[in-house]
Amino acid sequence: MAVELESQDRFPSRHIGPDDADVAEMLATLGLPSLDALVAETVPADIRLAADLKLPPAVTEAEVLAELRALSERNQIWRSYLGLGYSDCVTPPVVLRNIIENPGWYTQYTPYQAEISQGRLEALLNYQTMVTDLTGLPVANASLLDEGTAAAEAMHMLAGVAPAAQDESRPAAFVVSASCHPQTIEVVRTRAKPLGVEVVVVTDVFSFDFTSQPVFGVLAQYPATDGAIGTAAGWRALTERAHAAGALVVLATDLLALTVLAAPGELGADVAVGSAQRFGVPLGYGGPHAAFFATRDEWVRKLPGRLIGVSQDAHGHMALRMALQTREQHIRREKATSNICTAQVLLAVVASMYAVWHGPKGLRAIAERVGGLASVLALGLRRAGVKVTHGRFFDTVRVTGRAADVEGWLAAAEARRINLRRLDAESLTVALDETTTADDVRALLEVFAGGKPVPSPAELAAGADLPWLDPAAGLARTSAYLQHPVFNAHHSETEMLRYMRRLEGRDLSLTHAMIPLGSCTMKLNATAEMLPITWPAWNRLHPFAPPAQAGGYQALFKQLEAMLTEITGFAATSLQPNAGSQGEYAGLLVIRAYHDSRGQGHRDVCLIPSSAHGTNPASAVMAGYRVVVVACDEGGNVDLVDLEAKAKEHRERLAALMVTYPSTHGVFEPGIKRVTALVHEHGGQVYMDGANMNAQVGLTRPADIGADVCHINLHKTFCIPHGGGGPGMGPISVARHLAPFLPSHPLVETNGGKTGVGPGIGPVSAAPWGSASILLISWTYIRMMGAAGLKRATQVAILSANYIAKRLEDHYPVVYKGAGGRVAHECIVDTRHLKKLAGIEVDDIAKRLMDYGFHAPTMSFPIPGTLMIEPTESEPKAELDRFCEAMIAIRGEIAEIERGAAPRDGNVLKNAPHTAAALLGAEWPHAYARDKAAFPLPWVRAAKFWPPVGRLNNVLGDRKLFCTCPDISEYA
Repeated sequence: MAVELESQDRFPSRHIGPDDADVAEMLATLGLPSLDALVAETVPADIRLAADLKLPPAVTEAEVLAELRALSERNQIWRSYLGLGYSDCVTPPVVLRNIIENPGWYTQYTPYQAEISQGRLEALLNYQTMVTDLTGLPVANASLLDEGTAAAEAMHMLAGVAPAAQDESRPAAFVVSASCHPQTIEVVRTRAKPLGVEVVVVTDVFSFDFTSQPVFGVLAQYPATDGAIGTAAGWRALTERAHAAGALVVLATDLLALTVLAAPGELGADVAVGSAQRFGVPLGYGGPHAAFFATRDEWVRKLPGRLIGVSQDAHGHMALRMALQTREQHIRREKATSNICTAQVLLAVVASMYAVWHGPKGLRAIAERVGGLASVLALGLRRAGVKVTHGRFFDTVRVTGRAADVEGWLAAAEARRINLRRLDAESLTVALDETTTADDVRALLEVFAGGKPVPSPAELAAGADLPWLDPAAGLARTSAYLQHPVFNAHHSETEMLRYMRRLEGRDLSLTHAMIPLGSCTMKLNATAEMLPITWPAWNRLHPFAPPAQAGGYQALFKQLEAMLTEITGFAATSLQPNAGSQGEYAGLLVIRAYHDSRGQGHRDVCLIPSSAHGTNPASAVMAGYRVVVVACDEGGNVDLVDLEAKAKEHRERLAALMVTYPSTHGVFEPGIKRVTALVHEHGGQVYMDGANMNAQVGLTRPADIGADVCHINLHKTFCIPHGGGGPGMGPISVARHLAPFLPSHPLVETNGGKTGVGPGIGPVSAAPWGSASILLISWTYIRMMGAAGLKRATQVAILSANYIAKRLEDHYPVVYKGAGGRVAHECIVDTRHLKKLAGIEVDDIAKRLMDYGFHAPTMSFPIPGTLMIEPTESEPKAELDRFCEAMIAIRGEIAEIERGAAPRDGNVLKNAPHTAAALLGAEWPHAYARDKAAFPLPWVRAAKFWPPVGRLNNVLGDRKLFCTCPDISEYA
């Protein structure tokens, strides 16, 4: 027998759930001979690829990890004292192992189904409490994307609520201090331009004359980007003068600094924003990191992002939920004030656990040590004759000298593999962090000493004063924070481990069961894809370290850009957008910049089908477009007659069409090429929403269909896990004529250039390549799958959806099918008729599915009263069958109500989900048996997931909005 020299353990067979025998059975159910036959009935012939994608050959898991190890060795981890809102930190090992590296946490979905999301909701409530305590403001959200975009969100919110913004006859400006981080300033400028907001950058915000022009808001950095902290009197005078002029004040700040410095709320600020990165979240060359946003109670309903609130379940017990869900931007559509969809949930959980682990005393001790080391450094520098610019600072020391001195210091630092930040020709900064040691301080003093002996840090420490304790500054923090027991009870590893495991057990994730959410593609996040993101060579690199020190990252970026460009058929890709919503926004700005470059800047109409994802119109409004809705026909397709009429009507101002393909209704529209041609004929560009790319890869490509730009949800099609609602990544790929306009960055040159040089749109994220560290996941997935594996995955995703549709169609009508009678990679089943027949709502089915151990499909989107099901290619046939059996059994329970065998109220669906506590109670008030409630099918008993709470009272939660940790007695 011949010896096989190549490994036969190929990754696609591990990723794709159904094996060859399963595929054959599923095809037989559909009456088809092959996957090719299914594709022929599903995907229009005129858009199908004639050849395979040109991608590198697939490798095994072992081979790809070896490749990544070799690439990582091209990254150089120098000691970076660059600051700019990014700090090296220590992730507590108990948090690293049990949250970041734990699929029970990183494979959860957004907590829309609160009853099976109580664990991460509690962790997010802890995060909100941590932020409100440290900022001194009463309400905070459950994270945003990064500090720069959080500042831009604050600008947008203040433009709607500030007194000075209400006078439309006198447009008010947004004032930004030059002491803010430069990337924050540029992200704010990017976001302000399409909204017509004037941004005024001022050198000294404390002396700004508010009588010089109308101003609705002020953004300042506290501590400043160069380390200065100012004085309490100066900050209060600024906020008082701003308020008197009808303006509101945003302070971009640092949570660790706020453990020793007065809180922004105490200084009169109206909003506080910043990054929680230094609370245990690795640098990761820029992300992912959770940003925070805190404000006053009166603007809680204008707050961007998600808010976790306290409510009760059906049994009167405390339960948590996402509050004010009607505020979610996908629901508000073109009336949205933000396009935020994903948050950074997993990273917010990590930051909150860092605070739980250390508690208020531990956090203050870390801050005092970091600030103390900075004080020792400053004292040593002064003794060496080096000018320290500011007398008051927290962790960042600014030094000033002659240009030749600065050059010499930078050269000496480089010789020691140290990165310092050059501010200008005559000054630089040194930003210390939690990982800094006394030996590091000695090395820094030697950099500035020019070969002369330096005093020991221990000797200097004896005489150093902590700058924030200077009585003249009045900034030493005296108010308490993190007094809730949760921050004071888990400081041994035993307690912490049990706390995190208890929360994990209150959440359903992909480790328990299929999460069949249409439009969200909850697929396998393979362990091999996840392993490298916690390697120090990838996650300890500062985003503004010189690119020469990031050789591994730069090579990986080029390869991933080339892969995504080939998969989409376009000419260039930007990896900067760090969420799907950011990708939408960036794509629309690129189109806008293209029109501007051709003297067509007046084009401002964006056509959007009525079936579109709600973030589409929200993003269009944020990008300064006027939304015009295009109708869909009875088959769920874009109405070509209506599209042509509206394209003609607006041809002088038509900028773009936003379209999802396959459609949001779950079908490959046969007229898609006519759709794109119509828009081009009338002067517009076609933006394709990449939410449904999982049905395209290897079969068709956006560029071949006629799109000009497409964003790609890497947290859907390309395996970055959802993390309980984030992180995500939303790169954009563009046609050649749009490539020059890709996002730029002020500090690092990207493929969109450097901000201020060239036509790039400016940064849409704080870091040049967004959440860079998780790009490894998608690169690894594509490398292991190869062209053939990716195509097979797409085919099986389509097969799985059609298999479910076939099995369920006799029990629930399937709303839309394509021209060949098939659905794409998802199907919509109708439950609207059940309300009249049995009084059953779609919510009742969703809650009853929890008793069977499943998360509900997407509810009431894109059609109210329906369920959109997406099985993905990675779920095995056995799991698909279990889900179908659950849905069929629930239809049988509804039939019992129809024929009068069960009451219309108080039935097993209306009371779902059933908790263990309710089932173990002495009294059982229901007509149906306990067994039926808990174990409706035999296989449920073998691996029961118990919902920790009963059905949530949503009305109570919104009426009595309570968004910080309740008294510990409530947890009993």
